[in-house]
Amino acid sequence: MQWESLLSLKRQGDKRKRLRKEQDDTRLGFEVDYDRVIFSSAFRSLQDKTQVIPMSKTSFVHTRLTHSLEVSVVGRSLGRIVGKSILDKHPQLAVAHGYHFNDFGAIVAAAALAHDIGNPPFGHSGEKAIGDYFLHGKGKRFQSIFTEKEYQDVIDFEGNANGFKILSESKNGVEGGLRLSYATLGAFMKYPKESLPKKPTPHIADKKFGVFQSEKTFFKEVANELGLLQRGDDSSISYSRHPLAFLVEAADDICYTIIDFEDGINLGLIEEEVALEYLIKLVKDTININKYNQLSHVSDRLAYLRSLAINTLVKESSELFLQNEEAILKGEFSKSLLDISQYKAQIEDIIKVSVEKVYKSKEVIEKEISGYQILSSLLDAYTQAAESYCNGTIKHYEKLLLSQASIPLDALKPLYYNILSCCNYISCMTDGNSLQIFQKIKVK
Repeated sequence: MQWESLLSLKRQGDKRKRLRKEQDDTRLGFEVDYDRVIFSSAFRSLQDKTQVIPMSKTSFVHTRLTHSLEVSVVGRSLGRIVGKSILDKHPQLAVAHGYHFNDFGAIVAAAALAHDIGNPPFGHSGEKAIGDYFLHGKGKRFQSIFTEKEYQDVIDFEGNANGFKILSESKNGVEGGLRLSYATLGAFMKYPKESLPKKPTPHIADKKFGVFQSEKTFFKEVANELGLLQRGDDSSISYSRHPLAFLVEAADDICYTIIDFEDGINLGLIEEEVALEYLIKLVKDTININKYNQLSHVSDRLAYLRSLAINTLVKESSELFLQNEEAILKGEFSKSLLDISQYKAQIEDIIKVSVEKVYKSKEVIEKEISGYQILSSLLDAYTQAAESYCNGTIKHYEKLLLSQASIPLDALKPLYYNILSCCNYISCMTDGNSLQIFQKIKVK
């Protein structure tokens, strides 16, 4: 892969090539990507989608929105650090094409800002609830109607693929969705493959999937424009990652490792003494003991250690990326950056505590159960209505239900597209909005 292609400013529908040296540096194209994400309704809905505790009412807990903002800040730093070294190594990018190290930071920041935009309500359990509805619930009726890959899309519903759909799908007369640059879309695609075959290799890019069947044509256009390397055989869509996707992933990994841990402390689920001990192990090489001991409040100590931990992992992740740049460009680098971190043992210890104390806490489990019931009921109502609409047998109640929803149904398209639109619509709901609609449907 070549950086000149990977940094493409092209947007969906462009008729002429966009050149970096012709860009207005006061509002660079990659920075426009960031603006378009942050002003989108899909991004704003993240303010009522919790990161760890579904439907939590405490102000201590991060929402998907605050998490995404933090990931974008960390991603920007990673991109700038890496970009500066890449331009030193490949001076033609600056001399001949006009690229600046801030371009790398802007691309990673925009992709990181959008990284959770496709996630449904109620955290990762929301993805599982949608998948289970089609695998074990009433949605299993679609198995005989959909193709194998279409059915896999819904039984293994994936927020990353849904995010690509949101960012690129034409809707309500708006062609190309948010029309982000292909460079940003490439950095967004952590798993540049379709749903089948499932996990064909241990490669990090095969861990999940990143495109539904409904977006595969445009997906391939983006991959080919960027010069991503094709993987696998001709029977499946699979590409090597855009190099900057490794930085987006690292930013996310750094934030959720540290911030979820911090949320657990603020909620009283993780003992403060234990938490401080684990964080100190991570930053033992950079901590200023005198400064640390002067901090009398636990919250101040925690904030200091969090800052040090993030800075430590940002610095190391940047170094690891640059050390492995050649292998990454060849598509041969197969792990996440934090998988090869010298702090991997400390990170795994922190995550283990978060899993035991936070993710498996009584509060989380109880509210995830509620989320399952809510999403299953919504899926049942909307997919039934969509199916009736496509079959020409729609009932009055179903008409009323659909009239209140902005689902782009099209009876001329295969049923898969309409059912996936229902899933997309529900996934864009907030925790609170999905609960309100669920309660209205229950009244009926």
